[in-house]
Amino acid sequence: MLYAIISEDVKNSLERRLAARPDHLARLEKLRDEGRLVLAGPHPAVDAENPGDAGFSGSLVIAEFDNLETAQAWADADPYMIAGVYAKATVKPFKKVLP
Repeated sequence: MLYAIISEDVKNSLERRLAARPDHLARLEKLRDEGRLVLAGPHPAVDAENPGDAGFSGSLVIAEFDNLETAQAWADADPYMIAGVYAKATVKPFKKVLP
């Protein structure tokens, strides 16, 4: 089943986010390579493709997991969570309708 992982950054997270980004991306690339990743990306803190020093307010990952508990455990082990980038990560079942 698909799950949406909606994460919220702590304030002023950009420096920590940049430091943990390689490990964070490696986990996402593993999901992609396994054919389980639907999409992933950050929420810019301002209305711009490249927010610069404003940074990001959080992230969204939609991926396939066996169950809610597995998806939550994956979210809790994210390098951004461990590095203190994320204040919290909400995991919800997701039903893709379109496209």
